[in-house]
Amino acid sequence: MNRILYRLGRSTAAHPWRTISAWIAAVVVAFVAAGALGGTFHDDYNVEGARAQDGIEQLRAHVPGGGGATAQAVVHDESGAPLDAADLTALTQRISEIEHVSYVTAPRISEDGDTALVEWEYDVPSTDEDLVGADGYDPMEAAIEPLRDAGLQAELGGELPSQTESTMKGTGELVGVIAALVILVIAFGSVVAAGLPVAVALLGLAVGSAGVTILAGVTDVSTIAPTIATMVGLGVGIDYALLLVNRHVEFLGQGLHKHEAAGRALATAGRSVVYASVTVLISLMGLNLGGLPVYATFGYATAIAVVSVLAAAITLVPALCGLAGNKLKPRKVRKAAQESGTTRIEKTPLTARWAARVVRRPVAFGLAALIFLLALAAPVLGMRTWPQDGSSAGEATSQRQAYDLIDAEFGAGANGPFTVVVETAKADPAAAAETVADVPGIVSVTEPVTTPDGELAVFTAEPAYGPADEKIPGLVADVRAELPEGVEITGQTPFFSDIVDLLDARLWVVVVFVVGVSVLLLAMMFRSIVVPVKAAVMNLLSITASYGVLVLVFQHGFGGSLLGVDHAVPVSSWLPILMFAILFGLSMDYEVFLLSRIREFWLKTGDATASVERGLAATGRVISSAAAIMVVVFLGFSTEADTVVKQLGFGMAVAIILDATVVRMVLVPATMTLLGKWNWWLPAWLDRLLPSIEAEKHEIGSGADSDQVWDEFDTTESVDDSIGAGAR
Repeated sequence: MNRILYRLGRSTAAHPWRTISAWIAAVVVAFVAAGALGGTFHDDYNVEGARAQDGIEQLRAHVPGGGGATAQAVVHDESGAPLDAADLTALTQRISEIEHVSYVTAPRISEDGDTALVEWEYDVPSTDEDLVGADGYDPMEAAIEPLRDAGLQAELGGELPSQTESTMKGTGELVGVIAALVILVIAFGSVVAAGLPVAVALLGLAVGSAGVTILAGVTDVSTIAPTIATMVGLGVGIDYALLLVNRHVEFLGQGLHKHEAAGRALATAGRSVVYASVTVLISLMGLNLGGLPVYATFGYATAIAVVSVLAAAITLVPALCGLAGNKLKPRKVRKAAQESGTTRIEKTPLTARWAARVVRRPVAFGLAALIFLLALAAPVLGMRTWPQDGSSAGEATSQRQAYDLIDAEFGAGANGPFTVVVETAKADPAAAAETVADVPGIVSVTEPVTTPDGELAVFTAEPAYGPADEKIPGLVADVRAELPEGVEITGQTPFFSDIVDLLDARLWVVVVFVVGVSVLLLAMMFRSIVVPVKAAVMNLLSITASYGVLVLVFQHGFGGSLLGVDHAVPVSSWLPILMFAILFGLSMDYEVFLLSRIREFWLKTGDATASVERGLAATGRVISSAAAIMVVVFLGFSTEADTVVKQLGFGMAVAIILDATVVRMVLVPATMTLLGKWNWWLPAWLDRLLPSIEAEKHEIGSGADSDQVWDEFDTTESVDDSIGAGAR
């Protein structure tokens, strides 16, 4: 592979406009194809294995239009005056005329008469294209608008509004790009070098976004999937381009021609980038084992983005580097070269001084880092997860105001009632209603209503607690324990409880798959069993610590107001598996970058301790810069209104901070120093079985038209040059 990458780098650097023109054409073709073949994004919440799904399927089979989306409207007179019955009658009439609405309840009036709750159901699920986005939300808004014009408070809540209202503001991408540019200018000391990785990432992401839209034309793609794909694609795209530009500048610092520098950069750092992206893709494929269809779309969409930015990095970076030439070097380096004829600035960087300090006292630094991570991870023992509902929405949203009004006027449980489905041939509906009403924690039940075919009877049970209350899972289990044969409970709240149980069980399946395959890949790369196992353990530590921080901020409310969260909320059920799969792959990115250089020095010198110090010194700055960029990208997404995206952005930013500082800069060098030569131990029998792939390899052809061998470059000089002229 290195010979191919080397020639690709030289060729694109020598003929940059061919590559740039090809990418412009690719973007145009991708967007044209997306317009012609693309589809709309919508979620698939049918979950095989969820017990509440059985009740939904029964309703769909026996009730015309049953089992579809639901919504609520809450009307409130802030003066406290009783509501006018004529206004409510007109409201129910307008709602009943909305396309696909199959059933509207009579208004439920609060005891003081100043609040009314109207609920309705559609004959299609919320994922139907007629209900996605504005097509579903605007008719509801139009139905309640006359009440607002009359001076009443009217809010929308329930399933459909909650899925539609949490739209992306687009601030995440903007904040991430601007912050990335600032960091890159500081890192490289060159505006040209700073802008190049961002331009490459954005161009690759444009093709990836079009690809995700095309994917939506052939299968269900979650509404959140494009956001996650953009978040990860933007971060890794800038990181990959940054690593390549950094290595290119190193070779320029050795006095190589820009075409040769581009070839060598792609053959070395480019090889690491390719294998790093493979680890990310492996982790993303682990999402297929999550048990929910929505996870699969997260994985596919994000994989498309990663492949697109990878393709942009290994083709556009050398092309643009070929155009930029020496303008990639910091101005002070170019000035020094003009004045003295050399590009070297002798200065020991901070990362080199830090590396020397860690390897001198590995036990102290290693223990301190381990204790710190374990302390942050401790709160995860009390982590409680729950899918997003109205209680976790922002204060300014209509769904949150509807939730609060229902809670205050009708009781917490009115926001999450249970639907009880009775097969009339197997159980008596009246007896079933009485049984459910006697369960502690149920405050009321409605009269059973028989379906038109007489096969089912349906009634509603209202719990004493809100849907996100920690007592709900236990109450769902208690009700089910009392139900006779032929009776099931369903509805959003029991369904969410089933999802929590399902995801808790599937998390370990995903963990075993992702960790197992990643350890195998690293073992093939670095010819060691110790290094990959240690890397997996440390990645698990940093990810678990980020879970702990999420629990502290969101579940316990420490600092949540800074992120726009006004009260404590559970961690989203979607997060543990999603964060793990993404973060494990991203963490392995940094592991590959760091270990590639350490192994390079180890093979050259045979000095285990010195190779750790020199590897950290050579990569510490570029890893820190790459991590800083990814952190600001993720934090940008934490400003979005959607609670899942907010928690995901914040949690991933915390994990990357911990991984790039505590793990990569302290724990990895400390443990590798202690292990010494044992880092590279691999049983002979396993060495014979494992295919051999190298993260970076330096024996390649020296020219596009030559079969000469490029001797391994002087590692010491490379490190010194990276310190003087590299990413600054």
